[in-house]
Formats: sequence, structure tokens, C-alpha cells
Amino acid sequence: MCDLISGMATALVDQPEKVRVEAESFDSETVIRLYVAEDDLGKLIGKQGRTARSLRTILGAAGSKLQHRFSLDVKSE
Repeated sequence: MCDLISGMATALVDQPEKVRVEAESFDSETVIRLYVAEDDLGKLIGKQGRTARSLRTILGAAGSKLQHRFSLDVKSE
């Protein structure tokens, strides 16, 4: 799942070398933290949060197939 988010984020930002993904697993949920350069944060979030919402929707769909819950945290470095 981290590779999926990393690949999509790398395609969206101007500084793909600064994209970093970390995952922290709990019993029924995995929190995926996506770190990007501060200048690219707006590109990843998108207008009114549409891009970030789309990434979360994709995670939700993949998670329902795996019967596991994923959440996405977007942060700048």
C-alpha cells in the first residue's frame, strides 16, 4: 500500500526525491504518513482537498478488498 501511495505522490509533486512514506500498523488500522516538500504540499492536497480526498478514497477501496482499514496523513518536511 505504501508503494501505491508513494507512486501516486511522486507523479503529482515537483520534487519527487523528497517524497517519503511511513506506515504504522495497529490492530485493525494502518496509518500511512506521507511526507512531501513544503512547496509541494498544496499540489498534493489540491483545490479544496480534492486530491487528498481522492488518495484516501483509493486507500479505502483497497482496504475494503483487504478487509483492513487505512488512513492517510499528509505532512510537509
